[in-house]
Amino acid sequence: MRSTAELEELPLAAFQREAAAGDALSVRALCQGEEIEVLDFLGARPLHTVYMAGFILDNGLVSPLNRGTFYGCRSSSGELLGVSLIGHVTQIETRTPEALKALACAAQGRPSAHVIMGEQEKMRAFWSCYGEAGQALRLACRELLLEQCWPVEANEEPPDLGLATLAELEMVLPVQAEMAVAECGINPLHVDPQGFRERYARRIGRGRVWASIKDGALAFKADIMAETPQAVYLEGIYVNPLERGKGFGRRCLRQLGRLLLSRSRSICLLVNEKNTEAHSFYYGAGYKLRAYYETIYLQK
Repeated sequence: MRSTAELEELPLAAFQREAAAGDALSVRALCQGEEIEVLDFLGARPLHTVYMAGFILDNGLVSPLNRGTFYGCRSSSGELLGVSLIGHVTQIETRTPEALKALACAAQGRPSAHVIMGEQEKMRAFWSCYGEAGQALRLACRELLLEQCWPVEANEEPPDLGLATLAELEMVLPVQAEMAVAECGINPLHVDPQGFRERYARRIGRGRVWASIKDGALAFKADIMAETPQAVYLEGIYVNPLERGKGFGRRCLRQLGRLLLSRSRSICLLVNEKNTEAHSFYYGAGYKLRAYYETIYLQK
C-alpha cells in the first residue's frame, strides 16, 4: 500500500497501469454514510481534489448546496475507482481510464452542467467520451494550477485584511459578478440574481471571503471556495485598479497565505494561461506552478 505522499506524486499514467483490466464497473449516486470512504479516496491527491472534498466536508455527499450529485464508480469487487461531482461544476477523480469513461458517460445529458474542469490530460480523455452525446462546448481555456506552501515572506507591514461581513455584500457582489463575466462571459447577476446573492451571502456568513476596505471602497478580496486540512482552494482574487502596481495586492495575498497555512498544508488557485500579468502577480506572492488544467464551459 502506497502512502498518501507517494500517491500524490504518481502521474496519471501510473494510476492507469495499476488498474485491473477488463473489470466490470458500476456507477451510482453516492449516499450519506459513504463520506469517510470517499474522502479517503480523494485524500490520495488533495491538491487536485480539494474542490470535491471541500464540498463534502461542508455539505455532506447529498445536499442541494453541492449544486450537483456525487457519483462513484466501483469495480465488481466493490473497490472505489472513481468519484465525480456532476452538476453546475463537474469534476472527476479516477484511478483507471475505464472509470473515467464510465463517469463521463454518466455526465452526459445533465442539463444543469455549466463547466467541466480538471487536469489537462484527464479532461481531454473525459471529453473524448463525453463530447459525442453531452452538451456542446461553448468555451475552453487552459489554466495553470498554482500552489503556495510554507514559508511565506513576512518581512513587510501586514495590510488591513479581515473577513468580509454581510454589511459589505453590496460592495463585494458586483465585483464578483464582473470577474465571472471576464472569465466565462456570463453575468450571474443577470441569469440568477437571487441565487447568486444568496450563495455569496452564505459564503460571507461562513467566513470564506477575505477583504480589505480603503476609504469606503473594496481594495482587495479573495474567496475560499473549498477547504480541507490538506489544501485551500482560492478564487475571485481581486485588486482594485487604483491599488495595482504598488505591491499592495501581493502583501494582501501573502498575509492571507500566512493566515491560511496555519490551518492547512497548502493553498491553490487556477489562473488562465493567457493572463500573464496575473502569473507575475502570483509568482511574486510565492505561488509555484504544479499542473496544467483544462476548463470547459458548456452551452446551455
